[in-house]
Amino acid sequence: MTVIAALGDRDTRFLTHREIDAATRLAPDGLSIRWLATAGARVDGYDGLWVLPGTPYRDEAAVYEAIRFARETGMPILGTCGGFQHMAVEFARAVAGVAGAGHGESDPDAEALVVGGLTCSLVGEKRMVRTVPGTRLAAICGSEPFVGFHWCNYGLADAYAERLTTAGLVLSAFADDAGVEGFELPDHPFYVATLFQPQVGSSERRELHPLLAALGAASQGRAARV
Repeated sequence: MTVIAALGDRDTRFLTHREIDAATRLAPDGLSIRWLATAGARVDGYDGLWVLPGTPYRDEAAVYEAIRFARETGMPILGTCGGFQHMAVEFARAVAGVAGAGHGESDPDAEALVVGGLTCSLVGEKRMVRTVPGTRLAAICGSEPFVGFHWCNYGLADAYAERLTTAGLVLSAFADDAGVEGFELPDHPFYVATLFQPQVGSSERRELHPLLAALGAASQGRAARV
C-alpha cells in the first residue's frame, strides 16, 4: 500500500477540509491518503506528502521540516493554499538564501515577507487559472484556463519571485488578483504547489483531481523504487 501523508490540522467546519475527506475516499486501490496532524509530525515513513490548507498550523516548524525533507530526499510533494505558501518560504530560506524570509500571517514582522497579503481576499472565491506552457502543471491540468477555488488571503510576494526563480523555482500558473498560482521544481521527481485548492469539488466529481492523481502516481512510483 502506497501512503500519502495529508499534513494539516483537520477541522470539518471548513468546506475545504470536508472536501479533503471526500478526496481521500476517492483514492484508487493500492493508494491511501491519510490525515497527519502537524503537532510533532514526521513524514519519513510515508511515500508522498500533501501539505494542506488551514493555517496557521499548530506546529509550523514541523511543517517546514516535512517540506524540507520532501524537497531534499525526492519525496513527491504537493502543497495547496497554505502548503503553497509554506513551500515558498521554505525554499526562500533554504535554497534562495533570502535572509529573514517569513509568512505574513504567522510572522508579520519578518524581515522579508516572501508570503504577503493578496491585493484582495480570495476567501471562497474562484479565479481563472492560466498555466504556463511547458511546465508540469500545464501537462497535468492542461493548457486552457480553468476555474480554481480559493480560500486564502496570502500569496507569493511579487518582490521575491525573481529571487526564487533565479534559485531554480519555476512559476507555472497565474491568475488575476492572485498573482502566482503555481510553482514547481523541474529537477525534482514531483514538487508542485498551487494556491488554488484542487480537492474542492471532489464530493461532486467522484474522482480525484488530476493534480492529486499525479501526486498519487508519483508516490506509487517512489514506493516501487524504495
